[in-house]
Amino acid sequence: MTKTAKYVDGFVLVVPKKNLSAYRKMAQDGGKAWRKYGALDYKECVGDDLYPKWGLPFPKMLKLKPSETVIFSYIVYKSRSHRDQVNAKVMKDPMMNDPKYKDKPMPFDEKRMAYGGFKILVDA
Repeated sequence: MTKTAKYVDGFVLVVPKKNLSAYRKMAQDGGKAWRKYGALDYKECVGDDLYPKWGLPFPKMLKLKPSETVIFSYIVYKSRSHRDQVNAKVMKDPMMNDPKYKDKPMPFDEKRMAYGGFKILVDA
């Protein structure tokens, strides 16, 4: 991560494993849009080691079913105001109204999505 980054949007999503390919395609398109309008970094990460020996495992926290997985995502910006500017441009992008996404159900459970904006506390 670049040392100029100061703000991150973070997401945790529950995705049915059968929808992972559709989610990946949607995320790839999203990544292109966010980077096009100035996001410094865009990552979509799928659960791999979800049962650590310490802490609260994501599957337990999210009441994950065996047919589901966890996506951890983040987008990096210069600042909160930069985030707001980038997001406003992304929302106006024609891709956001692309017929291939319009009226299609999302490939993840929107009711079990967590999102928030974060100031970077440590950038080692």
